[in-house]
Amino acid sequence: MTTSTISSPDALWFTRCPVPTPLGIAAHLGWLDDAFAGEPVRVRSMQQAGADAVRHAHVDHSLANAFRQGGSIPAIWARAAGADTRVIGLSWIDESQVLLALSQAGIRDIADLKGKRIGLPLRAGERIDIFRAAALRGFASALSLAGLTLADVELVDVPVSTTPTDAEPLRAHFANPGSVTSRSLYAAEGRALVRGDVDAIYAKGSLGLETAQLLGARVITDIGFHPDPAIRINNGSPRPITVSAALLAERPDLVDRFLARVVDVDGWARVNRKQVHYELGRETGSTEPWLRLAYGDEVHQRFGTGLQAEAIAALGQFKDFLLAHGFLPGDLDIDQWIDPAPLQRVLNRTARTQLTDKT
Repeated sequence: MTTSTISSPDALWFTRCPVPTPLGIAAHLGWLDDAFAGEPVRVRSMQQAGADAVRHAHVDHSLANAFRQGGSIPAIWARAAGADTRVIGLSWIDESQVLLALSQAGIRDIADLKGKRIGLPLRAGERIDIFRAAALRGFASALSLAGLTLADVELVDVPVSTTPTDAEPLRAHFANPGSVTSRSLYAAEGRALVRGDVDAIYAKGSLGLETAQLLGARVITDIGFHPDPAIRINNGSPRPITVSAALLAERPDLVDRFLARVVDVDGWARVNRKQVHYELGRETGSTEPWLRLAYGDEVHQRFGTGLQAEAIAALGQFKDFLLAHGFLPGDLDIDQWIDPAPLQRVLNRTARTQLTDKT
């Protein structure tokens, strides 16, 4: 870990989740390294670091001089727990969010879930149980479409082992997205479903759809592309880009340079559809057919970075849900958490460059 000061850092850290993010694409393309080439600042990935303290920073944002983009649950939790971070951008790439049941359960639609046993993963000892929170939100949103609430179903804990010998999914998926162990993300819920301990489970993304096929499960509903954005709000929608507040305050130039390369991914992705799927495969470990099913045929047009009012409101709504269901140690002010200045500076510079190129 670096011992340099914030004003003169010798390393900038970044981390992202193994899902579609502009930050992940920028990292794969080498743009983050290029942005600081020839300078005494190294750009380092937490995924490639060996120290546990560095890997833990993926969730708690405890590492100085760090950027993160991924699920909003750990970002919100870290801020509520006292991490001094700022949101400098949001991306919203919709993904499949499915409720699964076996055919013999007789569950044909959402209304049939009334009175049924809903499996919620439980990772004992986790500071924030990301997958449990996401599953609970997914069920709550889906049930609302049938006029139901969580009170209309039976919530059943599905223990997930976090011992090293059981290849805990979050750690394995973080370290090596394409590994065999990372693909056991929904293994505990799947086993509970097959054993008949629960009637329905939640899964998302390409791994969620692959799980459905492996189990031979019926997709009760997929809310990931529902026309109402409020139904789609979850850990991955939207995904915030956060940065250490001290780095932003003391070295806004470094933050702007880093963010600019992430913002640039949008334009590149729109004209590189095939390569986008290739890079997503590297992130998720899934093949192109599964990626198309999970994220849509037009996913290459969804890599924009912004701070639209609708996305900020969605982040606030999700924070309220997490707080109401006991996932956060305290409340936080979403508006105060967001700093629009870096993104505005990047966009202004881009606009000036484009104007110069035309004249």
